Amino acid sequence: MNITKVLIFILFVFNYSIAQKIPSVDIKTLEGKTINTNSFNNEGNPIIISFWALWCKNCIKELEAISEIYEEWQEETGVKLIAISIDDSRNKSKLKPFINSKGWEYDIYHDPNSDFKRALGINQIPHTFLLNGKNEIVSEHIGYTDGQEEDLYEKIKKLFN
Repeated sequence: MNITKVLIFILFVFNYSIAQKIPSVDIKTLEGKTINTNSFNNEGNPIIISFWALWCKNCIKELEAISEIYEEWQEETGVKLIAISIDDSRNKSKLKPFINSKGWEYDIYHDPNSDFKRALGINQIPHTFLLNGKNEIVSEHIGYTDGQEEDLYEKIKKLFN
């Protein structure tokens, strides 16, 4: 085996043996308090982090679709959804009324300067991450098409096998 093959093998093993944790970034609660993303916790159960904005129709469609079955997901898997709004500060006052009108039971935070979004290298929304019980990113997808929430749920269930 030549040195190139050995190095490629080592890089392959190294890249897939270390799961990526979410970065430590300060974001805001809807009340304006600062919270660090390191404090995200779900007692060893999976977490979904969904980046969205008021102007993003597909983001809202995805969050609405999950909302309809979220209670069942929680009962079966203990999953928690954290929705991160990337709306700018001008739209902050619109967030709470919009969320209340939807009746979303998610933990919702605001990333007004897109610091968290940038730290994760997000270019498009919706962008959804699935974290395992150790807060390691195990899956992600960009965009939304009808029924995609079922694929996400299958990935959540696989975390228990």
